Amino acid sequence: MGGSSTTINFATMFSQIAELTDSLYLSSAAAVKKEKLRSLGITLVINATMDLPNIKMANVETLQIHVDDLPSARINLYFDRCADKIHQVARSRGKTLVHCVAGVSRSASICMAYLMKYQHMTLEKAYKHCKRQRPVVHPNVGFWKQLVDYERRLFGSNTVKMVHSSIGMIPDVYKKETENMVWLPGASRSPHYTY
Repeated sequence: MGGSSTTINFATMFSQIAELTDSLYLSSAAAVKKEKLRSLGITLVINATMDLPNIKMANVETLQIHVDDLPSARINLYFDRCADKIHQVARSRGKTLVHCVAGVSRSASICMAYLMKYQHMTLEKAYKHCKRQRPVVHPNVGFWKQLVDYERRLFGSNTVKMVHSSIGMIPDVYKKETENMVWLPGASRSPHYTY
């Protein structure tokens, strides 16, 4: 096999379902296939898109949260609701899959909120765990601000801070990957990564 172990095959990544815990999974919408859900024993699908339809399957509950992948979107309104539901499903020996369109920003943010609230991970640890399991994870900057606030609310302190960079405010966990980036004249001052 050629290439380094850090090379990401995006086509493969978008069709895969990443296991975050024994009862929580994260993916893109493209990976949500009935046979995959059946084989994993998924009993709840959280659809974090504005308009993609929910999968219809016997014995699989769906929850749709309508949130845009924009830094200004209020994803924090769903942190507790989704985390509580994921926890409830896990306690009844079920499994949850959270997806958005790409499995990069919205769904990852929801999973990170759950990992903080119920797995007692710091935000930094939750991010690194998600990133290790699904390397394309990259919440937008607005979602990071809300996750930082949520971590402070849960634990009274922060392990991730928003810092100034050449491309505007970013979470410090993005510092290394953005150090050589510059904004071009007329570019938006609000970083938004799309895959």
